[in-house]
Amino acid sequence: MTEPGADNRWARSIAPLFHRILDRIDAGLEVGAIEALLPDGVHRLLGGRQDGPVAHVTVVRWRALRRLITGGSIGWYEAWEEGDWTSPDPVPLFDLFMRNRATLGNVARAKRGTRLAARAMHALRHNDRRNARRNIAAHYDLGNDFYEAWLDPTLTYSSALFEAGDTLEAAQQRKIDAILSRANVPANGTLLEIGCGWGGLAERAGQRGIGVRAITLAAEQQGFVADRTIDLPVAVSLTDYRDVRGLYDGVASVEMVEAVGERYWADYLATVARALKPRGRAAIQFIKIADDIWPSYRANVDFIQAYVFPGGMLIHEPKFRALAEAQGLCWQDRHAFGQDYAETLRQWRERFDAAVAEGRLPARFDRRFVDLWRYYLMYCEGGFRGGGIDVVQITLVKQR
Repeated sequence: MTEPGADNRWARSIAPLFHRILDRIDAGLEVGAIEALLPDGVHRLLGGRQDGPVAHVTVVRWRALRRLITGGSIGWYEAWEEGDWTSPDPVPLFDLFMRNRATLGNVARAKRGTRLAARAMHALRHNDRRNARRNIAAHYDLGNDFYEAWLDPTLTYSSALFEAGDTLEAAQQRKIDAILSRANVPANGTLLEIGCGWGGLAERAGQRGIGVRAITLAAEQQGFVADRTIDLPVAVSLTDYRDVRGLYDGVASVEMVEAVGERYWADYLATVARALKPRGRAAIQFIKIADDIWPSYRANVDFIQAYVFPGGMLIHEPKFRALAEAQGLCWQDRHAFGQDYAETLRQWRERFDAAVAEGRLPARFDRRFVDLWRYYLMYCEGGFRGGGIDVVQITLVKQR
């Protein structure tokens, strides 16, 4: 039997080692602050030198910090899942890590052994034809009933585009209309949608008299879209983007390319170029990683890649643009709206929490799964608020 107070004495005895880790975090926080309650009973303020987000964190066990410095974002999630740290709202903490990414340096990035093991596993999930279907199914075939419980009525799982006073549904329709405006397909024209989700864009285009070829690798989505657009000029199929044939007046692809992986970006863009008629336009919405993070992001595997989206990879915009231009696609009318994504994620989390509280999530999902998804939504929101990731709409025009 453990002697009463033994755990507290142990926490105090090893505290100096972990306070040195906290010293490094403190030094790296140029803006914002962390108010921390530590296992040795100490309340400590980290940062606080310039205005910014303030995160409140209770470190329950010192191993939370060990997991952070050895496992990076994966280790920090695992520490949270095991109850090694808590916070009434982790979003400001994730915001801080992103906002201070340059000055924090490698303090919260996985060390070599952990990184190599994670990269080896991630490499096995690269998106060839077989793995792509498996990776998409792991995320999108969780069940239409799962997503219907917390997405807005358009069933759109990508960033909305807000104007003042918009509901989430109105902002999602605004985003869809913006994509269709970029593609500029006339009534009776043809549109290829690469990665059609649950059919909100295909439905909107079909209602305008546009003939839509919608493709997905998620069987649950394919059936849903077929039912949703049954009376519209929309054809939906389970098709890999690399297998698309035919010519179209326009192409639309909303947050699908993040599922492609860097080694296949050129294939994706070759498909876009091949599918477009001369002077045709492709409207692409993608999530990008900040240029200054790209080298470390590329060399590591983050929490989302490990636990949520196998095979996924955010876009490095300079490389992606160069590959597009090499295919004869002119890069036009760039619009970034990352704070709209942060707001989208905030509202998704509110809706998700309400679905959990009201018992509307399917019973097959246990507490660990629910906690994972809530953490995922908060993690992404903090990343957008901190500026380390962004969402962009771009128009690609085929030159000839």
